[in-house]
Amino acid sequence: MTRILITGGAGMVGRALVAALGPKDVIVTDLSRTGLPTDVTFRRMDVTGSDPDTVIGAERPDVVVHLASIVTPPPGMTRAQAFAVDVTGTRNVVAACVAHGVKRLVVTSSGAAYGYHADNPVPLTEDAPCRGNPEFAYADHKRQVEDILAEARRDHPALAQVVLRVGTVLGAGTDNQITALFRRKRLLAIRNSDSPFVFIWTEDLARIVERATTAGPAGIYNVAGDGWLSVDDLAQALSKPVLRLPAWVLKAALAVARPLGLSQYGPEQVRFLQYRPVLDNTRLKNVFGYTPQLTSAQVFDLWKNEAGL
Repeated sequence: MTRILITGGAGMVGRALVAALGPKDVIVTDLSRTGLPTDVTFRRMDVTGSDPDTVIGAERPDVVVHLASIVTPPPGMTRAQAFAVDVTGTRNVVAACVAHGVKRLVVTSSGAAYGYHADNPVPLTEDAPCRGNPEFAYADHKRQVEDILAEARRDHPALAQVVLRVGTVLGAGTDNQITALFRRKRLLAIRNSDSPFVFIWTEDLARIVERATTAGPAGIYNVAGDGWLSVDDLAQALSKPVLRLPAWVLKAALAVARPLGLSQYGPEQVRFLQYRPVLDNTRLKNVFGYTPQLTSAQVFDLWKNEAGL
């Protein structure tokens, strides 16, 4: 398997993957080639429409790496638009892979697919059900993506799948709604909740995806560095205090703040802070054959130092 097509290849993980793979027999697709090397083959592709069938049909890759996703919606993006990329886009890519004889599909799913639930075991293995909360667009969409992939495994077993349920990705220049929490003067936490985080280094994720395109065995794998960090651990690393609020107080405040335009988050965000999925990476190490170079704590330290915090 040498001919690889990447969707969403101009993003942070895509660029790292292109650097790891090199330009030979790699086709990168996205809405724009901004940030990509000039020597890589690029095809513009919008996953929400007929482009996947057209481009995959023309390029005939052996492997498709599906990275296209909306992690942090840009200002003004609606949930329907994010759904079109995450869910409809995945359905279109899977259909194109089946139609044009792709041998392997590698998909970056998310630990968010498990959902934010009080009864989530700590840590979660890949055998846990995907229960992405309907109130969280990203988690709900990733749960629906997992349903699409499960159907494809059942109906089209000739298309091998590597599904990577990825924890919080941090690397040089990472700046999103999660890192915004770490930049606050005080870290926000819910009383009686550790609010644990697991992290994976951008470079580790690129190497994992690279292995998934070639020698790595098909299957479903949690992707995170060893260990996890509570809000108190993060606060200590950042030398910042922690603001602990009862869940009901924060829910009430957000219920008032969002309609007034004072916050982009509503009361449902409290579950995100309370019940973050903690990913067990045992299968990644023992079955897939990759041990992340950096632990969750080391990934956070690397990001913190590069961010100047």
